[in-house]
Amino acid sequence: MKTQVAIIGGGPSGLLLAQLLHTKGIDSIVLERKTRDYVLGRIRAGVLEQGLVGLMEQAGCAERMHREGFLHSGTLISYDDQMFRLDFTEHTGRAVMVYGQTEVTRDLYAARDKIGGQVEFNVADVVINSAEQGPVEICYKIEGKPQKLEADFVAGCDGFHGVSRKTIPEDVRREYEKVYPFGWLGVLSETPPVNDELIYANSPHGFALCSMRNDQLSRYYIQCSMQDQPSDWSDEAFWTELKRRIPASEAANLVTGPSIEKSIAPLRSFVTEPMRWGRLFLCGDAAHIVPPTGAKGLNTAASDVHYLFQALTQFYTEDCSDGIDGYSEKALRRVWKTERFSWWFSSLMHRYPDQSEFDRKMQIAELDFLRSNEAAQKAMAECYVGLPY
Repeated sequence: MKTQVAIIGGGPSGLLLAQLLHTKGIDSIVLERKTRDYVLGRIRAGVLEQGLVGLMEQAGCAERMHREGFLHSGTLISYDDQMFRLDFTEHTGRAVMVYGQTEVTRDLYAARDKIGGQVEFNVADVVINSAEQGPVEICYKIEGKPQKLEADFVAGCDGFHGVSRKTIPEDVRREYEKVYPFGWLGVLSETPPVNDELIYANSPHGFALCSMRNDQLSRYYIQCSMQDQPSDWSDEAFWTELKRRIPASEAANLVTGPSIEKSIAPLRSFVTEPMRWGRLFLCGDAAHIVPPTGAKGLNTAASDVHYLFQALTQFYTEDCSDGIDGYSEKALRRVWKTERFSWWFSSLMHRYPDQSEFDRKMQIAELDFLRSNEAAQKAMAECYVGLPY
């Protein structure tokens, strides 16, 4: 088989790139190592920056999102049983969209089906050959049968554990990483959200986040030890711990119920450089990971997709390689800014095992400053709703 752009990874970033390329008449084939049901079964964050919303609109996949999603013009931040609101619209003129990542992926698959776009599932043993010079040859297997795909370019949208990043020689790439000494225990429940807006809570007992998927589906998180297992936490124990980490006024309104999904996620900051090697380009988690505190994972992947889409469009429509040559530098400039925000917000809201009383006082002072200082609120709001592409 031959295509113009081979996309490795059938998650939201790979599918979004494929749909955007289709709007410019650029052919692509998506290779996904899991089944479609598996991809759609993954529970992920659901706060979308306006940049991602705009890309979904450009790809022709935004109708259901606008119908069922929730525009949020602010968020709530609590500490020591106090709470204040950070108004996004007042400080930036923009809002965020609360719409589950699974639903984004579902919409993109529906759009891919509609145009008859090719997606190969259960792809195993992927090897990317001749990426430095091209044309690129991708060898893989489906049900044990060898397959081969030739492409002008490859977009590696296959996540941290995928083959794309590892294809770049070790003497070419440099990796930067910070591993946080705690995780997030997340629970999904068929209960109404405790508040119409997200609540980020810094408490003496650890971080908590109250989020939602819709008006009858809530997503809650608490900071936990990485030695914990989801089975260590009964539903009752989770709800009890959540209630003591959020303000009493919110805890009194919390509707509890059986969990329908429970998992623990580690927290990590990670960046690899460069994000381009020859005709291979990295997007999303293949190149960088952020802690989920600032809801930047999918959104930062979307900015990569934007830059790569613009670069490939310029190459195919104008026979110009400037965008391709500048992709890594341009993408990384924004990546590091979102890494900074996610690191800062995580440091502000969590309790660390080695945290001293002085460190705790500094957290509270920073939160008090954020609460009272308009410039600090504006800076945080600009990062939260999304830096410009």
